[in-house]
Amino acid sequence: MTQTLPDWPLFGLTDDVRPALREARAAGRPAALVTLHRVEGGGPRPVGTQMLFADAQVSGFLSGGCVEGDVARHAAATLADGAPRRLVYGEGGPWPDIRLLCGARIELLVERVAPNDPALAALLSLSDQRRPALWRTDGVIRSCAPAPADAPACVETGAPFGLARRHDPAPRLVVIGGDPTALAIASLGLQAGMETTLVRPKGPVTPPPLPGLAYRRDDPASALRATGVDPWTAIAVATHDLDSDHAAALAALPSPAGYVGLLGARRRLPERLDRLRRDGLDETALARLRAPIGLDLGGKAPWEVAVAVIGEIIAARNLPASLIP
Repeated sequence: MTQTLPDWPLFGLTDDVRPALREARAAGRPAALVTLHRVEGGGPRPVGTQMLFADAQVSGFLSGGCVEGDVARHAAATLADGAPRRLVYGEGGPWPDIRLLCGARIELLVERVAPNDPALAALLSLSDQRRPALWRTDGVIRSCAPAPADAPACVETGAPFGLARRHDPAPRLVVIGGDPTALAIASLGLQAGMETTLVRPKGPVTPPPLPGLAYRRDDPASALRATGVDPWTAIAVATHDLDSDHAAALAALPSPAGYVGLLGARRRLPERLDRLRRDGLDETALARLRAPIGLDLGGKAPWEVAVAVIGEIIAARNLPASLIP
């Protein structure tokens, strides 16, 4: 097969290739899975970044547009003959006409994944269970099992093709509220690739017109139990009602959520914390609360708040707490 990339790289807006692998598997199509396993210099994408090619299907990006077109050619060859390929771009690479503007050297593994590969079935099953998975491959034979807690994002396990790549559960966002700010947070969460649920207790029967958004009308505690909260879940409380915010924070803070944020004025925070203490939350739970919610960007319009909130959630996921403003 040949692979021509679209003029506009919308395929690169998706960072997780598992949905594309699921789509290819459902259609009975083999896929060429490309994994960035070594970066030297200032590469724009981290080790572990992946891209997928299948018949009429492309997902992910590797370098910001420098190499994707050439990688597509090699992916097509791997799909045709099944042989894995190790690609090197930048210094020491065999294609001096393909330059990485960032000055990096990157190495990629291209492997063919059949739709009936047991490792693929295990990867998607663990994804459905929201369990971290460790994908191991030598380019020909693959395995996938639950990942140990200390598994790194991606490591080489032997030359020339061996590597192990961790897949965490997809990021999940629960927004509690129903005003324009809550809708903006939910909408931006969807665009950022988060599985997003909007909770508006006793809200309208008809859900908001945001494609891909899950919607619940029950109380926060019931909604969080039904949605499922784990360390890869962020909870944004934005109801603009003190009692509703309190009920939501009371349910969210003892949960294993990786992020809990509360919208509201800083001057009101001490009394809100005192009320949570009186209702049984200890200092460990209260210390997890990010309030006022979001990075301090100085804006108060719905989209400005949404950018601040999603930015803080991403920072909480990727940075040490000491580096988050």
